[in-house]
Amino acid sequence: MDPVVARKTWRTLEPIHGMIYFAPEAEEEYVALGLDAGQMGYFASRAAPMGAVPAEVVIATFFNFRPGVVRAVIPEAWSRAAPEAITEARARAADRALRRALGDAVGSDDVVEAAGLARRAALAACAHPEGRPLFAAHTSLPWPDDPHVALWHAQTLLREFRGDAHVNVLQSEGLGALDALVTHAATGELPAEALRLTRGWSPGEWAAAVDSLRSRDLLEPADPLAPSEAGRELRERVERRTDAAARPAYEALGEEACTRLRALGRAVSRAVIDAGLLSPPGGGVWGGR
Repeated sequence: MDPVVARKTWRTLEPIHGMIYFAPEAEEEYVALGLDAGQMGYFASRAAPMGAVPAEVVIATFFNFRPGVVRAVIPEAWSRAAPEAITEARARAADRALRRALGDAVGSDDVVEAAGLARRAALAACAHPEGRPLFAAHTSLPWPDDPHVALWHAQTLLREFRGDAHVNVLQSEGLGALDALVTHAATGELPAEALRLTRGWSPGEWAAAVDSLRSRDLLEPADPLAPSEAGRELRERVERRTDAAARPAYEALGEEACTRLRALGRAVSRAVIDAGLLSPPGGGVWGGR
């Protein structure tokens, strides 16, 4: 299978997972447990499958956040709610948000079929947990009974499967947490200032990373922020290697079934977007590692 199929299939369905970071239902569930609104719910809910881990584990696995941002909420979150309770709250939020987005289509044959295909891919990924700590923690969670929640859970597994591999590739290419953000911003896919702010880095830290990358000839010497030829080649290589690392999940389906999954998932993703579930409250940016 062409590794690009893995990227296309993941990206098409990614809104189904990504909405959990912005849906108001999620914040409502976390606040009801005693967590603070905002970053505490995000870090605690995504890290909870690993258990009550220290901040250092979250810093390592989430990769591109300023350490102080994580330490401000972890491990305090675990003193307010058990990781198991937070994980259950996250699943309830996914259920509520997707029911709102899908309406009468929530139990449709298409959603059931999409959930089945995505689950096959996710289960194939589960045979390859090595070197993927955040993904491995999520594999221990039970599968939801409702197809729409099972679809969300499958895409969550596939996202973390790819994400952990992406971190491994970035580090092997000599890119640290802030380097990865700056080179991502240089591609123009997401606004640099939004990436900096949402990950908690100061203007000085960002500028120092830009200077460092320019000294490595990975960025053009003049403003605006732009990759050099070497920088473009590096990012392309990172994406190709990430695609290859994610391929085992989708090879289990084959290209025809991946095409079918994208067709089915596209409709669900569109419903999520149309319902405003990817609109961060107060601004922000939707984007992975």
